[in-house]
Parts: sequence; structure tokens; C-alpha cells
Amino acid sequence: MKPYLIALDLDGTLLKGDKTISPFTKDVIRRAIDTGHFVVIATGRPYRASSMYYEELGLATPIVNFNGAFVHHPRQPSWGMHHYPLPLAIVKDIVEISESYGIKNMMAEVLDNVYFHQHDEVLLDIVRLGNPTVKIGDLRRSLGKDPTSVLVYTDDDHIERIQSHLANVYANVIHQRRWSEPWHVIEIIRHGVHKAAGLKQVADYFGIPRERVIAFGDEDNDLEMIDWAGLGVAMGNAIEPLKTIADDVAKTNEEDGVGVYLQDLLRL
Repeated sequence: MKPYLIALDLDGTLLKGDKTISPFTKDVIRRAIDTGHFVVIATGRPYRASSMYYEELGLATPIVNFNGAFVHHPRQPSWGMHHYPLPLAIVKDIVEISESYGIKNMMAEVLDNVYFHQHDEVLLDIVRLGNPTVKIGDLRRSLGKDPTSVLVYTDDDHIERIQSHLANVYANVIHQRRWSEPWHVIEIIRHGVHKAAGLKQVADYFGIPRERVIAFGDEDNDLEMIDWAGLGVAMGNAIEPLKTIADDVAKTNEEDGVGVYLQDLLRL
């Protein structure tokens, strides 16, 4: 069997609800690697919050973080660090209009440095994993570099209005997605950046054609990746739009969906 490139989203896909990888799925993935297939993580998380799973699986491949805004090879620095940040001027402009659009808070990440516009315990809990450097203060002054991603924190009454404004004004500059309930958060990255673009870099590196790329996902930030992969697999717990475009549907993340699917497909 020719080698496949297997791309795994983390939350809601590889990870169970308790944020662990089941022993069964872990064993299947390791057998896939042992038989010559390449396994790569493709996640919206920063590297600091996904490195523990990279190490747990014993991976030796590049990793796609921030939904494709940062792609690097943890074990091979010479591979390069491919970083696609947002223009700083646009972020500062969004801060300027924040009050009139009901934005509660904003958070910017420059790789492993985190900047909060205002102190916020709720958002701090989200980013504490991996012990990032955290700075709090007006982003127009504290943020000195183009950020990898930005989170806009609001409430249910304002989120659609904010998304509409961002789409109308910055459509050619940013790519935005809304987090699933109960979070009223808009995540912003650079226009044209998504998991599929990051995954293509990895596939090209290994010389794996698109038709031998298998991708697993469950949320809207997986749409481009599932659509691009030769075999795009939505989890049983995935959102309906993802299932609609996927080539197949696996069992849920709580039912070892990734492990069961790969075991059957690759005859492991």
C-alpha cells in the first residue's frame, strides 16, 4: 500500500470530551505510522496547547496550528517556520470600532505570546494551557507585531452584527469563524489561511498527492481541509455542513471514530 498522509483535527475529532486520546485510537495511529503512513495534527490550537498530543503520539511530522496560520516541524527546525499573521494595522482598526459594536474584549496571539485588551478571567482560562507569556493592556499600544490570530469576545445579541461588519469591511483581508455555543467568540486569521493550505504544504513536503490525503474533522474550521483532501471524513458528531461536503462519515469522537475508520481502511 502506498503511504497516506493522515490529517487529524484535535478537539471533537481525535480527542474525546475529556481531552484525551483513547488507547485504542492511539494504538491504531501508531500502527499506521509503523506501516509507513504519515500522521499530522491540523488544529486551531496554538502549538503550546497541542504539543502534548504531538509527543504522546510520537509524531515526527510538521504540525498545522492556528488553523493554518502557523506551520512548522517541531523535530526539524531546518524545515522552516511558516507564519501567516494578520496585518497589525487592521487589528488596531478593529479595536477602534469595538465600543460601538458591543465588543466585550479582544485577545491577540503572536505565536506563544498572548495580549489581552482588558483583563478577563474567562478568556484567561482558555489560553493558560502551555503557560504562555500574557500581557494585558490596550492592544493599540501593547501589540507591536502582526498577530497570528485574534479573538473577539462579545455576547449573543451583538455577535451577528459584528460578523456582518467584519465581512463587509475586511472581506479581502481577514478570514473569520464563529465558535460554537456556549462561546460568543469570533476568531480571526489572515485571509486565505486555513487548514487545507497548511496541509498542502505538508503533503508537498512528503510528496503525497492530494488523492492520498485523508483528513478528519468535526467543525467549520475543518471545512476547507475536508473538502480539499482526497478522502475527507467528518466525525459522527460533526456539524451538518461538514457532513454534507465530506466523502464519508466516521463514528463519533467518543466511539473511537478515527481509530475504527483507519483500522478498517488501512487494514491495520
